Amino acid sequence: MKTIYLSKLQVNRYKPLNIMYKIHYILIICVILIAGCKSEKELPFLGQTQISNGKEVHHQVGQFNHYNQDSVLMTNTELKDYIYVADFFFTSCPSICPKVMKQMMRIYEAVKDDPQVRLVSFTIDPKRDNVKKLKLYADNLGIDHKKWYFLTGDKDATLELANTYFVAAFEDASAPGGFDHSGKILLVDKEGHIRSFSEGTDPENTPKIIADIKKLSDSYQK
Repeated sequence: MKTIYLSKLQVNRYKPLNIMYKIHYILIICVILIAGCKSEKELPFLGQTQISNGKEVHHQVGQFNHYNQDSVLMTNTELKDYIYVADFFFTSCPSICPKVMKQMMRIYEAVKDDPQVRLVSFTIDPKRDNVKKLKLYADNLGIDHKKWYFLTGDKDATLELANTYFVAAFEDASAPGGFDHSGKILLVDKEGHIRSFSEGTDPENTPKIIADIKKLSDSYQK
């Protein structure tokens, strides 16, 4: 099994986000170049891999304790039997979120009949995005609440959590809506490893991640 060595991105909330975007762009190019040499039979592991007791230990997403739109406490444990697609957003975001959400809806439509797949959207603005607000948001999308979870929790914990998904997210009073963040969509396997991603602001990326979701789902059925 080959691993893409994508170093863990540390978000500095005091640096302009355009610098983070440049870093992300360089990392993405490296991922694409390396992944292009990889076997088509399996998806790579994204992130930094360490060796422990002679075995490879792949990067995993962070732990979370958030409430979904139906007031149910969700943790990593509730997702251990599923692969899932994740993004970070906030409902009042006037910039990239509507674009990213449109691609998440495309993904939802493509995988809604696959019982192994879930979608998870973390709000980075829990002060405004409480459970009631997220339920209304989900209802307006017309999605299955048991298929797609909209999660709200501690703000600082969520911003740190985003870092483990390689998403730059931080408060910025000068940014539209008060937050600056990237629009990555991530594919996470049942063990919490990131296996693929797409740029949610680029519709041309979406077919590739949909294909990767199917490939990862099929790998658990063998």
